Amino acid sequence: MSPCRLNAPALLLCLLLPLTRAEDPQAFLPPVLPWQGASEALIAPPDHPWITPSERTGLTDSPDYDETLAWLQKLCAATPLLHLQEFGRTAAGRPLYVVLASQEGASTVATLAANGRPTLLAQAGIHSGEIDGKDAGLMLLRDLAFGGKATLLAHANFVLVPVFNADGHEHRSAWNRPNQRGPVHQGWRTTAQNLNLNRDYMKADAPEMQAMIGLLRAADPALYLDLHVTDGLDHQYDITYAFEGWGEGAPAYSPGIAAWLNRRFRPATDTALVQGGHIPGPYYEPVNGREPSGGISIGNGAPRFSTGYGDLRHLPAVLLETHSLKPYRQRVLGTYVFLESALRALGEHGPELQAAIAADRATRPEQVPVNWTDADPTTAMDVLGVAYEEYVSPASGAKEIRWLGRPQLLPGVPVRGSKAGLFLARPRAYWVPVTKPEVIARLKLHGIGFETLTEARTVSLEMCRLTGAKPQPSGGFHVFETRYTLRTDVRRETRTETFPAGSVRVPTDQPLGDLAIVLLEPAAHDSLLAWGFFNEILQRTEYIEGYVIAPLAEQMLADDPALKAEFEAKLAAEPAFAQNPAARLQWFYERTKFQDDRYLLYPVGIER
Repeated sequence: MSPCRLNAPALLLCLLLPLTRAEDPQAFLPPVLPWQGASEALIAPPDHPWITPSERTGLTDSPDYDETLAWLQKLCAATPLLHLQEFGRTAAGRPLYVVLASQEGASTVATLAANGRPTLLAQAGIHSGEIDGKDAGLMLLRDLAFGGKATLLAHANFVLVPVFNADGHEHRSAWNRPNQRGPVHQGWRTTAQNLNLNRDYMKADAPEMQAMIGLLRAADPALYLDLHVTDGLDHQYDITYAFEGWGEGAPAYSPGIAAWLNRRFRPATDTALVQGGHIPGPYYEPVNGREPSGGISIGNGAPRFSTGYGDLRHLPAVLLETHSLKPYRQRVLGTYVFLESALRALGEHGPELQAAIAADRATRPEQVPVNWTDADPTTAMDVLGVAYEEYVSPASGAKEIRWLGRPQLLPGVPVRGSKAGLFLARPRAYWVPVTKPEVIARLKLHGIGFETLTEARTVSLEMCRLTGAKPQPSGGFHVFETRYTLRTDVRRETRTETFPAGSVRVPTDQPLGDLAIVLLEPAAHDSLLAWGFFNEILQRTEYIEGYVIAPLAEQMLADDPALKAEFEAKLAAEPAFAQNPAARLQWFYERTKFQDDRYLLYPVGIER
């Protein structure tokens, strides 16, 4: 926000005075690469009756939530093709809206989903400072209604969530996104509850995410676009994007969908963007975290993210990342071209994609990857980079990068992909006790099918006991996305367990079986256990006094020569243990019948 908060004459004087560099939110960004392109013709002239609020500013600013909704309400009231529908509420009580665009003018998500045409669902503002998709989406809706592009709806529906994180959208300031060139007013990354929605797909804590998952289930889109803006390094690309299984033959939970995205979506998207004057490329991360010359990573994301979640539930999902250092005008126009091209590709090749979706949903792999990790480079690409120099900053005392605003080709940059970090055999089912209602509620929210027990059942199942449970990151428990998170190894054992009435059996022979596996397998990095839904099992309850366990331990040593030998070997091998009286007594306690049999026992059973 402006440092000048004065009366009108003083404010006018303030606006006329030049800002110092420290008062200019963009003063320290790298130089801008010059740009012009055919997509500039998409901008409505000043006298256009349906000029968008952002176009009125020359695509330099973005309207607030009330102005956005007022414009959309007026547009939807003027055409039978568009309808505005509320689909949820934010934590602060703001309504969340979706715009439905279809040839017959479907007024509800249910009627739109039943019209037989594939649906493209695009969401903007999951991070509301990255709001390009909203203003591009408004322009496209206008042109579908009044700009001669209604034919795009002949073979596909278009659904737009203009602002997903509405509370963050209204946390507006000129100072929210220090790495981003416009718009003038930017929203905030997280919600009113300080939740990052693009980390929330699996745990679904936020009411906004719960509403979005409900919308995805109701609309059942054939293509799901998540519209963002990057942070980080400089390069020539202004429009980058990604999906799971990038590159022919790359691993994915949904290989048929990945093949369609590689063979149909990518060529159509790149062609349209180049024709519009843009430079498309893959969304990548530099291996060294600073610049791409030493290698880049184009791999699969965890299912906490939109594309990872989409892949896991066999929903074609594409992440768009416009380049934060390009001007807002250029980014919005590139996003428009991206959206229009995606809608056209879906209309032309929708049946092929729907067949791929059906095939992936019908597949039941015997081995399921529950985690991804980086693979060694197997390919290389020429990266359209930007020249830079390194200098020692007196502020940081270390080498920093200074981008110079000159295009530079980086030939043959190694590219890392992904591989499975852990495969697990597909079980028949999981058993979740009634004592975990929040876990059962998440399964229901995601649309995972299960059987609810009407009476208690005693069954022999595989159970997992946590071994070496570690908080994320190591070094002490910390709060991440409001939760205490952990990773763990497990020891598997067969036990007879009784599950009360109200418990659920979750079969994996269902379209969302892979999603159920990753949610319920304790070793999965995005499982509900990892997200802290079972932290109660980490707590010891009963204990034993030293004056009780010490004589008991002495008797155990006297009665059991093998135990005595094991104890003496541990003393010799582990000096720290030998010098820790409490640890020594705990070692004996764990070998008595007093030990809590359920300590570190994950209460979800696995049926083989």
